[in-house]
Amino acid sequence: MVDITHKTSSHRKAIAKAIVRTSAQSTIDAIVNKAVPKGDVFEMAKAAGLLGIKKTSDLIPDCHPLPIEYAAIRYEIKDLEVHIEVEVHTIYKTGVEVEAMHGASLVALTMYDMLKPIDKALEICSIRLSEKKGGKADYTDTFKKDLKAAVIVCSDSISAGKKEDKAGKAIVSKLESLHLAVNDYIVIPDIHESIQATTLGLIDKKTDLIILTGGTGLSPRDITPEAIRPLLDREIPGIMEAARNYGQDRTPFSMLSRGVAGMKGNTLIIALPGSTRGAQESMDALFPFILHIYRIIEAARHD
Repeated sequence: MVDITHKTSSHRKAIAKAIVRTSAQSTIDAIVNKAVPKGDVFEMAKAAGLLGIKKTSDLIPDCHPLPIEYAAIRYEIKDLEVHIEVEVHTIYKTGVEVEAMHGASLVALTMYDMLKPIDKALEICSIRLSEKKGGKADYTDTFKKDLKAAVIVCSDSISAGKKEDKAGKAIVSKLESLHLAVNDYIVIPDIHESIQATTLGLIDKKTDLIILTGGTGLSPRDITPEAIRPLLDREIPGIMEAARNYGQDRTPFSMLSRGVAGMKGNTLIIALPGSTRGAQESMDALFPFILHIYRIIEAARHD
């Protein structure tokens, strides 16, 4: 199955539709009057559809098991057709499109099985996805494409050439995958004055996004939060709360990170961990969703 461990959970919704076409009004009348020999068609088909929704991952190999938070099956009769609508919700890392379509399929097939003794020309006309919400695309904000980004690596050993930088390069790679231009990539030692001067210099260059990596731990040389926090006009606690929460689901040590984030003027500054894994996971947790902030800066609507 596709690896979804790097994804974040969100409220996801899907609606699938199917059509069962009968050949005579007498079939429709039998359904409505509950006169079908095999039983109540709508209720039996609904039960089958709910089971189908919940059993999707058991039958379709690439589907992930996921929690079904809500499921509804609705019917509408239009002339000689029964229109089926199946709605499924979850709060998870992947969507429920297949679950909704599988449910619609089982409803339609159950109706077919129950009605075929009284209608030999019965037909399942279509099964299709009609609506999908809540995936990454719905939370990926539109933002101006000319954002200028910078990455600062804070590390005594890397700046001295004793160690190769991987965390900073992972951040650059993530930003470039989002088509953000990384105008500056800078390696500096863990010195309070250097961190502040480098950050302020990038702000003077009208850099929209500054990401620092390193110096957010608990060793005596980890001073990035102390250097960055006084520069901020407004700290945004939720950013690093989200990153730590995401990381804590993957490693029990994420809670020890002291990363900070906030605004200096119109520049967003984020201080991330210096470990490659910590930096990568933080970027996965925050991007591209955090780019919504540039719409807020422009006083645009939140929705």
